[in-house]
Amino acid sequence: MGAVFRPAVNFWASLALLLLALALVAFSLVVWLWPHSDSAQRVNWAPAQPVPFSHQHHVSGLGIDCRYCHNAVEVSANPGMPPTYTCMTCHSQIWTSAALLEPVRNSLRDDRPLVWRRVTDVPDFVYFDHSIHIAKGVGCSSCHGDVANMALTYKAKSLTMQFCLDCHRDPGPRLRPKDKIYDTSWTRDATTPAPEVLLAQYGAPQRNLTDCSICHR
Repeated sequence: MGAVFRPAVNFWASLALLLLALALVAFSLVVWLWPHSDSAQRVNWAPAQPVPFSHQHHVSGLGIDCRYCHNAVEVSANPGMPPTYTCMTCHSQIWTSAALLEPVRNSLRDDRPLVWRRVTDVPDFVYFDHSIHIAKGVGCSSCHGDVANMALTYKAKSLTMQFCLDCHRDPGPRLRPKDKIYDTSWTRDATTPAPEVLLAQYGAPQRNLTDCSICHR
């Protein structure tokens, strides 16, 4: 009695099993790595807002200081969002009829705040205090990117726990002079004080964070 299957069937069966194994490995990698990817973390994602506010125009173009709108950033955990009245101190005099700013005018008229969509979000169980980071020499762009040159505000960094731990394990290189805290395009150069000098200046001792229990006690 002759063979039921030709010899070539062994080859194709082996190839099919190999491809199936590779597919399972690839699927497992995607499931494992996807939550840690920039896409999953929505990095470079700019959510739709009630008004397409441009930091590039207001900060880089007009020179408005970050603290004019985010006036609690130095004293509070939350930097604060400007009330509609802050916007209208200027826009009651300029661009008074612009259709783009109709939601702002309606907000003031109806005494109802604009609802901005959060860009740089962290999990609800995470407590982040802006004021202490500012006080210790961490610039806005360390977490928010070069906001002053963003036409539309997008999430620039992942803000994962690993992102935070990398900074807390070695904060020195990420600190900057006080007059550069709000300069989101600033980079270190030859005139920048050494990390050790900045650590001493801000009273921020070098820490070696090896596990989450140091913060979550």
